[in-house]
Amino acid sequence: MKKNLLSVLALIFVSAVVLAACGTDNNNGSTGDETKEETSNLLSKVEGEGELLIGTEGTYPPFTFHDDSGKLTGFDVEIAEAIADKLGVEAKFMETQWDAMFAGLDSNRFDMIANQVGIREDRLEKYDFSDHYITSAAVLVTKEDNDEIQGFEDIEGKKSAQSLTSNYADIAREYNAEIEGVEGFNQAIELINSNRVDVTINDKLSVLDFQKNRPNAAIKIVAESDNAAQSGFMFRKGSDELVDAVNAALAEIIEDGTYEEIAEKWFGENVLN
Repeated sequence: MKKNLLSVLALIFVSAVVLAACGTDNNNGSTGDETKEETSNLLSKVEGEGELLIGTEGTYPPFTFHDDSGKLTGFDVEIAEAIADKLGVEAKFMETQWDAMFAGLDSNRFDMIANQVGIREDRLEKYDFSDHYITSAAVLVTKEDNDEIQGFEDIEGKKSAQSLTSNYADIAREYNAEIEGVEGFNQAIELINSNRVDVTINDKLSVLDFQKNRPNAAIKIVAESDNAAQSGFMFRKGSDELVDAVNAALAEIIEDGTYEEIAEKWFGENVLN
């Protein structure tokens, strides 16, 4: 009887030790430090999985859009693909609306954003950026027959179609325009042509590309901002190793002529500076 009791007690003791060990492993796996560790080891993850997850709109020509065959293409897409190639991994694009991209990055849906994201002080407080890969000015666009609006100072109280969290929406607000939220540039042009808004502010290169491909579009550029903006790839804070690797790859494609070849294809000139 005593022997059986001792056996039962021994079994209970061993089970308790095993459960305690399992509990310790589970606790270690759920610490808040895990997210920080994942971010700091992001380059290792990218290299290990063989793919770089990239957030982009896919609706913003000539930077990121679908061509007539349905293929995702554009300047940002090709630059990101060239960088991924230098890193020895595959570029995997994950399309989402502009206003959802930042949340997608925050929630680890992708490793970086490639979508003409302007490098700004307020964003630098929360995110890491690569070196800039393009420089362009903002332009004010209105309907071709609109002679009332000649410059940015004329949009006070007017309706401006903008992606709500973009640099260009901030410019419209600075001039006290009324913001009409849109999902992308094409929708903004549609609203102008249907007289539902008065203007939109957007990237000069994007507007020129639109006019080149749509020569009959009834829009015009009426003003250009004096301040050129620079855009870079955006990352979660703490992604230092991946940012350094992307910067090294960017420098390499600039040095070997790949960057200029892509820029010439899309814009007819080097658009780095």
